[in-house]
Amino acid sequence: VLSPIGLDPAHHFPRILNKSLNVIVALKGKDAFGRSSGMAVVQAPRSLPRLIQLPPETGSGPYDFVFLSSVIHAYADEMFIGMKVTSTHQFRLTRNSELFVDEEEVGDLMHALEGELPSRRYGEAVRLEVADNCPDDLIEFLMNTFELTTDDVYQVNGPVNLNRLQAIIDLVDRPDLKFAPFTPNLPAELSHGSNLFKVIRKHDVLLRQPFDSFAPVIDFVRQASQDPAVLAIKMTLYRTGPESALVDALVHAAREGKEVTVVIELRARFDEEANILVANRLQEVGAHVVYGIVGYKTHAKMLLVVRRESDGLRNYVHLGTGNYHASTARLYTDYGLMTSNKEIGEDVHKIFLQLTSLGKVPRHHRLLQAPFTLFEGMVEKIRRERKNAEQGKPARIIAKVNSLVEKQIIQELYAAAMAGVEIKLIVRGMCSLRPGVPGVSENIEVRSIVGRFLEHSRVFYFENAGKPEVYLASADWMERNLFSRVETCFPIDNPKLRNRIVKDLDMYLADNTQAWILKSDGSYVRLQPGDAPPVSAQQALLAEVAG
Repeated sequence: VLSPIGLDPAHHFPRILNKSLNVIVALKGKDAFGRSSGMAVVQAPRSLPRLIQLPPETGSGPYDFVFLSSVIHAYADEMFIGMKVTSTHQFRLTRNSELFVDEEEVGDLMHALEGELPSRRYGEAVRLEVADNCPDDLIEFLMNTFELTTDDVYQVNGPVNLNRLQAIIDLVDRPDLKFAPFTPNLPAELSHGSNLFKVIRKHDVLLRQPFDSFAPVIDFVRQASQDPAVLAIKMTLYRTGPESALVDALVHAAREGKEVTVVIELRARFDEEANILVANRLQEVGAHVVYGIVGYKTHAKMLLVVRRESDGLRNYVHLGTGNYHASTARLYTDYGLMTSNKEIGEDVHKIFLQLTSLGKVPRHHRLLQAPFTLFEGMVEKIRRERKNAEQGKPARIIAKVNSLVEKQIIQELYAAAMAGVEIKLIVRGMCSLRPGVPGVSENIEVRSIVGRFLEHSRVFYFENAGKPEVYLASADWMERNLFSRVETCFPIDNPKLRNRIVKDLDMYLADNTQAWILKSDGSYVRLQPGDAPPVSAQQALLAEVAG
């Protein structure tokens, strides 16, 4: 299976696939033709497992494993008969996976992306990971080969791709070492067979994935596709998966003669190919498919159903913080709102109209939308809290995002904190704000929750002088989200649902087992419960589902 490549003028350095496993081999002696090459490369085919389970009789126990790279190291001599292998060192190359398409110039974005996809595996080299015991001369050889600098090289103590260790989860039968399986909550009024239009017309519905089932969202589209009173279904798709029940329902709706409009973001990174397949499938049954706005990724999560009822047309809406993807709905924490609120329905309708017609739309009633009003809306609300604090009124901000890097938002938070606003930030990933700086950000706490599920929801709480406001959004506080994407941010008006979200936020702020606190020097310290009762927000939310 392996094809070792001895390097000489007739055997040039092979093309290295993006993030593939490779081994650089140092040799001594002459080859079969009497020459001294001194070096070779072994590429590990992706068809071979990176982790190999040993038979029980050969190991020390039932669950012994060996890395494929270790096997290559151990038996390298057999691939270079007559020469002496002096050392072997694994390495991995990361290539730039951006697809370079001039959206202003191409006539058909889909065809242009299809043409670029094959080249992704061989883009420009941007990072080299190599074993930490690799000699300097071999590292320099690899750097020169891939035109990299020392800043691009990472020497790794261990496997160059730890992600391969995930295979152990399925290979080891040890339930005592794994998370206990759980069944997402499905409220009785949203169970299969329930009339979701009747439920949503009666009151707003809040779904909290993965603790609540994603099935009501699928059933919502499925019922809409089968309901004779439904005239139109409009939806955004950013990441949805190759075999999506939602797409099946949209296909059925189009075949039934309903007006189906789908805004598919073809440039969703690493999902371009899957999204192209979805777009083709929908177009084949007569659905209207658009690919978003040139220069702006459509990242908003919106679903609109237009239904004819006895009192006229009514808009039913689902808005979310996460993708319409059934698999990630069991792995990511997200919120979804189902509502028939007239003003929100009109706002969503106007956004879809804008995405398809490219025309200007009047200011929205309730929604904030990037790249138009979201940034200004967030700044205005932060400044309002600052003003309230200066006037001695209750002032507090809680924000839960994936990343916080937008400079002006950070400056506004600093100013609010200096005015006395209490600010609690739950930031899973990048955070450019420095909390705890004397005289600047002493009133700001930043924590990251790292647990069983990927924290993905975006939530914004503003005290508003005792009249709290809660917003959910598809956008982070990043420049790209606020200025270069189509995003939505929507209010939670129902007091019961709003209190539910605030209770969740309080749980995250009380977490003392999976929370990491950001210090003013940029380091993180994991919280320990000490003598206090241990609190895990995710486990507590799961317990609610179970209980």
